[in-house]
Amino acid sequence: MTDYFEYRHTVGLEETNLVGNVYYVHYLRWQGRCREMFLKERAPGVLAELREDLKLFTLKVDCEFFAEITAFDELSVRMRLAELAQTQLEFTFDYIRLGPDGDQPLVARGRQRVACMRGPNTATAPALVPEALARALAPYAAGGPALAGRPA
Repeated sequence: MTDYFEYRHTVGLEETNLVGNVYYVHYLRWQGRCREMFLKERAPGVLAELREDLKLFTLKVDCEFFAEITAFDELSVRMRLAELAQTQLEFTFDYIRLGPDGDQPLVARGRQRVACMRGPNTATAPALVPEALARALAPYAAGGPALAGRPA
């Protein structure tokens, strides 16, 4: 088993600019997509909570670029849990270009900080990270199973 959750993506023409490079906002969009697919595949119970009153607010996002990618490049977006606190999570994302000859260069690296909130849209309050989500993320913890704010 790997220590990351993987989302695979083929870059489309619509994701490139006039000179053929991928526009930076797509890297951020792929982070969100990776997180969504994780919930769908590994924590479907959390999806039911999202339909109720749980909200996952993205507080901070960043991405550092090392190499350009273009249309039809195959990517592996690899998400790891960097921090698990009482009400917040932080993820890292490695963007790997998958080559036909097996080479896998790192083309970008990102981070994302998320807060859990509950309540109606007009009166949300911080909430504990759902236990089902913490359990589903445990295999992908960069620092091992015991992270800040949670018992091992």
